[in-house]
Amino acid sequence: MTERFTEVDFGGHKVAVPAGGYYDRFRMNPDLDEVAKDPAAGNVDFFRRIPKVMASSRIGPTWAPNFYYRTGHVQALMLAPVKKLRSMLPAPLEPLRAFPGYGLVALTFFSYAVCDNDPYNEVSVAVVIRRPGARGPHAFELMDSMRRQSFFAHVLALPVDTEIARVRGVYGYQLPKWRTDIGFDISSNGVTASISATDGTADVTLTAPLPSLRRVASQSRLSTNTSIGLVDGEWRQTQFVTNPIEFAQTLFPRDVKLSRAGGPISQLLGGLGTGNILRFDVVKEAQMVLYLPRPLQPLPALRSRY
Repeated sequence: MTERFTEVDFGGHKVAVPAGGYYDRFRMNPDLDEVAKDPAAGNVDFFRRIPKVMASSRIGPTWAPNFYYRTGHVQALMLAPVKKLRSMLPAPLEPLRAFPGYGLVALTFFSYAVCDNDPYNEVSVAVVIRRPGARGPHAFELMDSMRRQSFFAHVLALPVDTEIARVRGVYGYQLPKWRTDIGFDISSNGVTASISATDGTADVTLTAPLPSLRRVASQSRLSTNTSIGLVDGEWRQTQFVTNPIEFAQTLFPRDVKLSRAGGPISQLLGGLGTGNILRFDVVKEAQMVLYLPRPLQPLPALRSRY
């Protein structure tokens, strides 16, 4: 059956969205009692404690934060030379060193099966950076970030596969988004994720056997990550909170295959000098909350390199 679409106004842009879908019905201000009736959304109690507010943004007044009721992702956290990472970061952001001379790059494939702006897939390439205001050894900061499950990063690429996701990211967050084909599958047969170049040719493909997954109680392992970047010439921070439910994590995996075919993501990873995969994460089921960008605090931390 062919999916029907309807055209809506999104921040002054005409965008086609699924007719009768979440954005068409709720305009990003959902009735959680209605969402709870959707078997695909699962339990929504996590979101009931997070109030939505009408907030100003680059695309005009909008309801925030954004709710992702059922998501999954796979991430390859790779080592890369600090010298190359510094050349790709806007000053004064500084890579967080994992080992002498090496920092971290996260390649993440996301699948948002049920969310406020309808299903889509996304790929992120981000450099893990020092927390603004941090002092002292990088190793201590890295250990503390791991303990708190809270990292800071600068996003270099964030392609998506729907138009509303592209428009929202580019005009609402000023993120490096473009639209292209993205594949994502986690099943008993293994993990497969891929992204194509805009001309439809292959770019990056990740494959791995399915690791042994662990299921935990909702809200028992919340993590808060922060993306830092320039928005209209001013430093902003964008936080997202993840509520993982079924996941696995492997250090120094030997069975993850990452194929690069020369597209824009392949070229970006090559320019960053990415090498060995330090950690591989598979999150089969999770929930997420994404906040709007806000002014970065404390500002003095961004006056010079550490």
